[in-house]
Order: sequence, then structure tokens, then C-alpha cells
Amino acid sequence: MEPLLCYPDPPPTWISQTLAAEDLPWRSTVDPAEAANTAPPGGWAMALVAFGRDPTAALAFCRALKEESADTPLVAIVASWHLDYLEKSSGIFDDFCLEGASSSELVARIRLRLKQSGAGESHTIIQQGALLLNLDTYQAAIDGRPLDLTYMEYELLRFLAARPGKVFTREALLNQVWGYDYYGGARTVDVHVRRLRAKLGEEHAHLIQTVRSVGYRFGQSRWLS
Repeated sequence: MEPLLCYPDPPPTWISQTLAAEDLPWRSTVDPAEAANTAPPGGWAMALVAFGRDPTAALAFCRALKEESADTPLVAIVASWHLDYLEKSSGIFDDFCLEGASSSELVARIRLRLKQSGAGESHTIIQQGALLLNLDTYQAAIDGRPLDLTYMEYELLRFLAARPGKVFTREALLNQVWGYDYYGGARTVDVHVRRLRAKLGEEHAHLIQTVRSVGYRFGQSRWLS
């Protein structure tokens, strides 16, 4: 897929880390003319514009970018006090996400926008052995048995199952699944893992493994035979 365009340069750390964790290619700039001149052959997949502390400059960038690259979908990342700027700019933005939202919410909005524009990868199903996750419908099943999961249970399972064998600390999971502004402790992760294991059932509880003194992983490490 074509890369995403990010504003400003560099973008907020939580955004760049979220894109890296999802293996989504991106480039950043503050110059709409440069964005147009360096656009890939298929155009930017979308533009993520973080309003930050200078919403006036961000809005000016968006308007100029639309003039240079009218087909680039625009997603604004705003604080609640920026919403007036969105109301004054009706028709410019295709979607928005509030600052402080979880990384999983931002990813869901990106994936949906990519799918609607036809630019996204068609990774709508994750299958790991007996586990099946439908990313379009937020449904999960194990051995054909539907799993009754809460939103955060599903997001945690999706995040881990999409990265089999990779170990994540509790803090990394809190950041990536719950969001960088989440104030809960590491115990939140432990509670959700325990609930997920119970719902997976005794036969499949081992899919989420504890790595002592580190955190959790889905399945075995890839280099182990």
C-alpha cells in the first residue's frame, strides 16, 4: 500500500509508534507543496493531521493540501477544544480522532478509511490455529465457537494474535491497546488476560503465554522449534 502522510514533522510520538506497531508506512512534512511533489505514484493513502498546540497552522496545512492533492483523505487528530475548528471546516476532513484515544481506536479508524478508499490491505481475517478473528465485524471464535468478548478484550486479543511469538511488556500493551493517556496500572492487563484465557477455554488458554518477569506473547516464540 502507499504510505500515509503525517503532519507535523515529526508527528507526535504516540502516532508514529502506533503506525510502526501496525507496520503502516508513513512520511511526515509541514509543507503541503512538498507533500504534493513527493507523493507516491498512487497518491498518499491518507493524511493524518495532529492539531497539537497550533490548530491554526494545522488547519492551514489541511486547506493547502486539499488544493494540492484533492483526493487525499484527511483525518484530523484533535483535542476536544479543537472541535470548533472542525465545525468551521466542514467538507475538508473525512474523519477525526480525539487526542488521548487508544492506539487501537486510531488504527480502527485508519483501517476503515483505507478500506473505504480501496487503499488498504485486505487483512480482514486473522486466523491462528483454532482462533479466528473477523476485523470487519469484531467477532471472534475458537474451534467454531463464538467468543463473547468486551471491546477491550477483543482489542487485546487482536493485538497479540496479529503478532504471534512477539513478547510485549504490560506497559507496552497498556500503551498500544488502552492508549498512552490511560491511567490504569499494569494489573489491568493481567485481569484482561485472565478473562481472555477463561473465555478461550482450558484447551486454548495456552495461546496467551506469560513470559516471566517480562509480559505476554501469543503462541510460541518463532525461533523455538
